[in-house]
Amino acid sequence: MFITFSCQDDTAKRQAEQVKDAKKKEAVFATVNKSWYFSEPILNPLTQSQIDNWSEWRLFLTELKQKPKSSIGAFQKKAKTLSQKVAVLNTTIPSKFALPEIKSRISALTSKVRTLDLFLNLDDIPAEKIVPIIPEINAELAALCRQMEEIVRKEQIPMEEGESDMIRMLDTSRAIKSTPKI
Repeated sequence: MFITFSCQDDTAKRQAEQVKDAKKKEAVFATVNKSWYFSEPILNPLTQSQIDNWSEWRLFLTELKQKPKSSIGAFQKKAKTLSQKVAVLNTTIPSKFALPEIKSRISALTSKVRTLDLFLNLDDIPAEKIVPIIPEINAELAALCRQMEEIVRKEQIPMEEGESDMIRMLDTSRAIKSTPKI
């Protein structure tokens, strides 16, 4: 009799824990679902035309626009996919934008997306830490787009007369090598 009561007691405890975990996951899902909004960056037409061939960028933005709907597991899969897509960006930057400024912005964006992925894939998901990460990702995405637009804008500034000669003169690799006189 004693064994029967203890088994029933264990079963009741497990069921209570499962119900508690399910309610917690529902609450986390509701919080994450409510805050999951990524703003799509709007680039000027000239910048947009110069990154149209950057397929990894387009794939990342497409993935970012699609919001999971079914469960917390869907959000976990989406975060993992976003983490993979953003990691590829730094290796496939178009040559015009392959500058330290762009690479550092992509690295910052990668860091934020991986943080989101990490928090969503923990056993005990901290919803209060996930909510502020999403606006941070939006801010990093906007900073990256502003940097690309700045590069394109600087490229449009015409050179002044004699500026190219002056830049060439500043190049130390063109300097005349001096040999010491004995």
